[in-house]
Amino acid sequence: MSSSQDTCVSRRQPGESCRYNKWKEPKAVPLTSTSLATTLAPAEQLWTTSRDKAVRLRMEGSGPASETPITIHQLFLETVENYGDHPALVSKKDGQWVTLTYRQYYEQCRAAAKSFLKLGLERYHGVGILGFNTAEWLIADIGCIFAGGLAAGIYTTNSPEACQYVAANCEANVVVVEDKKQLDKILQVKDQLPHLKAIVQYKGDLHQRAPFLYTWDEFMKLGEDVPNEQLNAVIDSLRANECCTLIYTSGTTGNPKGVMLSHDNITWTTQAAGMPAGLDYAEEVVISYLPLSHAAAQMNDLWLCMRYAGTTYFAEPDALKGSLGATMKEVRPTSFLGVPRVWEKIQEKMRAAGAKASPMKRRVADWAKSIGLENSVPWGFTLANTLVFKKVRAALGLDRCKLLFTGAAPITKESLEYFMSLNIPLMELYGMSESSGPHTISVPTAFRVASCGKVMRGCKTKLENPDKDGNGEICFWGRNVFMGYLNMPDKTTEALDEDGWLHSGDLGKHDQYEFLYITGRIKELIITAGGENIPPVLIEDALKAEAPIVSNAMLIGDKLKFLSMLLTLKCITDDNGEPTDDLSQEALDICRQNNVTATKVSEIIANKEPAIYQSIQEAFERINWVILERDFSISGGELGPTMKLRRPIVVKMYQEKIDEMYAVKP
Repeated sequence: MSSSQDTCVSRRQPGESCRYNKWKEPKAVPLTSTSLATTLAPAEQLWTTSRDKAVRLRMEGSGPASETPITIHQLFLETVENYGDHPALVSKKDGQWVTLTYRQYYEQCRAAAKSFLKLGLERYHGVGILGFNTAEWLIADIGCIFAGGLAAGIYTTNSPEACQYVAANCEANVVVVEDKKQLDKILQVKDQLPHLKAIVQYKGDLHQRAPFLYTWDEFMKLGEDVPNEQLNAVIDSLRANECCTLIYTSGTTGNPKGVMLSHDNITWTTQAAGMPAGLDYAEEVVISYLPLSHAAAQMNDLWLCMRYAGTTYFAEPDALKGSLGATMKEVRPTSFLGVPRVWEKIQEKMRAAGAKASPMKRRVADWAKSIGLENSVPWGFTLANTLVFKKVRAALGLDRCKLLFTGAAPITKESLEYFMSLNIPLMELYGMSESSGPHTISVPTAFRVASCGKVMRGCKTKLENPDKDGNGEICFWGRNVFMGYLNMPDKTTEALDEDGWLHSGDLGKHDQYEFLYITGRIKELIITAGGENIPPVLIEDALKAEAPIVSNAMLIGDKLKFLSMLLTLKCITDDNGEPTDDLSQEALDICRQNNVTATKVSEIIANKEPAIYQSIQEAFERINWVILERDFSISGGELGPTMKLRRPIVVKMYQEKIDEMYAVKP
């Protein structure tokens, strides 16, 4: 088996053929998948909360749900046998792209697995991974699974206490960290982690030495004397209906829950999601930048690429602070997954650029966008495509992108229509960590604006207790449905009913063609003092569409006499992605249109700028609102890791403002 040094390193530009400038022949490892059929571990129940128990799979006698279950290792091995020399992972080192082929990637995962065994990783114990997306992150994840452990991503924004909770909950024997900043968090809580045996840092030099601390290179060499037979015995003992991965929910209320995913959850879902999306083997290119501790990013960047021999490029760590655009132009992905906030930021930048264009260019762009929305004038569309759409796609790095996905949080209809007008249709996905990521998928041949698409092949959706309009709780069934929450039987039986249906907590309805529309969230329903049930998202989106100066809106009114709103204004973010006091270009344009000279959020609030306040009031006459001094952000705590609004936390943070709104009313 090769060590981390025994790899072919290729430095190339995106789109160029792979050029090898360093090659040491690795010791041969027999790559054979003579029988992909795996013996399943005995199991009677559809769910479990024990790390070492198996579950009965939701298999059927025929169709997609009848496919033979396989482990992560079997999936990987099949790809290596068919596409071993194809680029798998591409990272930027010293300004140059460095490539690992699928065969090298597999070898490094085996080397990592041996090192985990050497460090004493016990069966069904965790390996916590805390850092930004890199090749090392994926190798640690898969190496842990090969060695019989449970891979557990930890959000980089977590406090030391939150890191401790996850590492203790999964009984982590090893924690892999990115750098000194993340290492310090683990060192602070190390004494509260009785199972922890080692910490590995994959970027930068160690600033201190201790017997339990390892650099990545040291770690990868540790297992060199572990025999192949020992690792193969562990790999052969893996079962498709046992747990291999933990996805920790971001813990908006209470402690995070450890979502247990089996090998089959992951391997089966890659096939179920990839086929309708029309993914092509050895042709897909994606950019990894969303947190890999999140189910959507992991499914997109890691598992789908493994199934389809896709190439994963790693963005810079400051991707969400501004560098993502440059990476997109350089890599030119074939599919791209963005959370709504990412699409909104792209939209804001495009609008700001459009505002600076000449009147003639603006008129052509406006005409093209009207054609884009209609999409019914063949000659007009061809002309608009040549003059505008192709250029916009190329400027964004999306000129060869077949699939543009949005998911993980609700997106406004206004954003969907904006991109549609530019012939950049965004395909909405819907699912949750508990469904291994996706459950319904939109694709270019089957989508509706504001719909989350149709259920994946082999899965089922039912709407429980529908109202007169057909809105009911969305429930999931399929081999994508998780095993249970680690050590949380009560929470598990809340999520999974006695028949094995997963209750999402979301409200939705189907149209006549079985497209799913999300209409609210049960826990987010505002029940006023008068007993009226109000889904907040629809009202928040309507206000943002009517008052485009507004960045974030959050409806208040649970158990209160009337509705009110917390608002933030669109502003510029600094290099760290933090909201500043400076208004965005779009907000400045709105101010100028209303003869307002303010350039800062604080100026508008201090002067209670009549024209701006009036325009917002007119947008929603019946809602009371207050503008906050600072936009919502991940670091501020108002948004979760995928930029989803954390309502209970925002209420706590701004309780004083809320109290003021209700104190002045009868």
